[in-house]
Amino acid sequence: MSKRPAEVLDLPKPAWADEEVSMLYDMATKFLETEIAPHYEAFEKAEMFDRESWEKAGANGLLCASMPEDYGGAGGTFAHESAIIEAISHVGVDGFGIALHNAIVAPYILHYGSEEQKRKWLPKLASGELIGAIAMTEPGAGSDLQGVKTRAVKDGNHYSISGSKTFITNGQLANLVIVVAKTDPEKGAKGTSLIVVETDGADGFERGRNLDKIGLKSNDTSELFFNEVRVPTANLLGAEEGQGFVQLMQQLPQERLLIGTQAIAMIERALALTIDYVKERKAFGRPILDFQNTQFRLAELKTEATIGRVFYNDCVARHVAGGLDPVTASMAKAWLTDLQCKVVDECLQLHGGYGYMNEYPIARMYRDARVQRIYGGTNEIMKLLIARSL
Repeated sequence: MSKRPAEVLDLPKPAWADEEVSMLYDMATKFLETEIAPHYEAFEKAEMFDRESWEKAGANGLLCASMPEDYGGAGGTFAHESAIIEAISHVGVDGFGIALHNAIVAPYILHYGSEEQKRKWLPKLASGELIGAIAMTEPGAGSDLQGVKTRAVKDGNHYSISGSKTFITNGQLANLVIVVAKTDPEKGAKGTSLIVVETDGADGFERGRNLDKIGLKSNDTSELFFNEVRVPTANLLGAEEGQGFVQLMQQLPQERLLIGTQAIAMIERALALTIDYVKERKAFGRPILDFQNTQFRLAELKTEATIGRVFYNDCVARHVAGGLDPVTASMAKAWLTDLQCKVVDECLQLHGGYGYMNEYPIARMYRDARVQRIYGGTNEIMKLLIARSL
């Protein structure tokens, strides 16, 4: 019997993947296999999910698992989010934008929001009534967050937000967007703030096109335009203006570990599918696995994947304990995503010509994996951050 992706590395479960986390993984896997996977091709063609899928995910406890129960969450930790994200990649529905919603957007509100803001927004994020996005990147500012041009000008008890954003994950569906804006351009990074925009009925807010990407087709990724959008000053995250850059820096380690989660999970799925394939596929009258080249390549890939999983497990344990530093998070993001692209490429090669056919999952993984080395801070930026620690 074939091994599931979670079993392909033959490793014992880490301490953070306790019984509760393991049960959540199994529940998430079952939900994704029955409720999402049958419709995934349709979502890929439509280039976005439907709101019903988000609401079903919320009803099944897959949204905001790490948020406190008082705010509609499940009271878990990043370990619980990891279980859900791993299930998404292991099932092969990587375009479902839950990861950003759960482990990036919601934590900003939890850590920096007022009690009123948390009670207003987190329960709706947990139910799927609100779908979250964070608007950082601009046409002229990617990894360089200090280069943001979007302005938020105070006008009485409101802000008037003007600017444009691009490459925004969940951009077509999101109705709660955390906007990175300059409240005081003269102060540089210290003039940056995070402001929550509820987009439903917001005058001056426009969605641009759903961007035509190489991979992750089912995840809506959009341009967003803010044309003097008025939001209450009460939507500022933090007690005062100018805290945005520090808030972003504090949360980036989790975002980068999250990308590492997606990387190691896809690595495991690629290996599991490829091992099955080379056992069944024959060349010159015998299974491809019988050839020494195939055995050696897979031996190398499984070894590297095992190293990656052990490193990842250590990062999660440190993060749950509150000790994951930005440099190690940068290492995890850069190394695991580089490894992800390498493993998927090698696995596609072992599929031969069939690996290039869209009907085989490895072809989609090849396309979906590439962006991992770009978003969340490019891997070149990660290396720069690591180098500063030398």
